[in-house]
Formats: sequence, C-alpha cells, structure tokens
Amino acid sequence: MGSVDIWAFRTGSGHVSGSDLVGFKVEATDGHIGKVDRLSEEVGANYLVVDTGPWIFGKHVLLPAGTVARVDFEGEVVHVDRTKEEIKDGPEFDPHKHDADDGYREKYAGYYGPFYAGPMY
Repeated sequence: MGSVDIWAFRTGSGHVSGSDLVGFKVEATDGHIGKVDRLSEEVGANYLVVDTGPWIFGKHVLLPAGTVARVDFEGEVVHVDRTKEEIKDGPEFDPHKHDADDGYREKYAGYYGPFYAGPMY
C-alpha cells in the first residue's frame, strides 16, 4: 500500500483546496460531533478543528485531514471515518502547542495514523 499521509485530504473526499469549511457540520460514522471551527490547509499539515459544543463539554478536537471521508458542500457536512468514541478519546487539543510544536502533531499521527484506511469513496 505504501506510505499514507494522514495530514492530507483524500483525493476522493470531494474537498477542494481553498474552500471554506468553517461552520460545516461534522458527522462521525455514528452521528453528529460538532462544527468546523478552524481549517488549516498548510502543506503537510491539513487539519480541522471541531467545536464539539455540549457533546464533549465545549471541547475542541483536532482531526487530521486524512480522517475526512467525504465533504458534502450542498448540505455543508464533513463526514469523517471515525466513531464518536474514537474522536472523544483522541489527544487533547491545545492551539498554543499545536502551532509551535511538530512533536505535538506526532501525537495525532500516532493516534489517527494506524487506523488510516487510505483513499476511499
């Protein structure tokens, strides 16, 4: 299968570079988890920050772009290939550390990377 990049949007996801996903609903494989609060399209570090609202007590979670299975622009929904529990159990998001520390990103790659299924849809 070769190496995969959890920090890049899948070719078949429907994501168009430069498109604004902020405000889109985010759906896990088993239900709604929140809305996109922030989107990074930095080369080699694409990700979404999701505001989970009351679902996880107002917590924000970071999802590498490779977790995005499909983007529905018409319905303004981002579908990710993780369960609510997998997302809830992911690394704690700290915006100050994330932007300044590559090692911080490695925690996400270590958590989400092994489950990365590669391009799909």
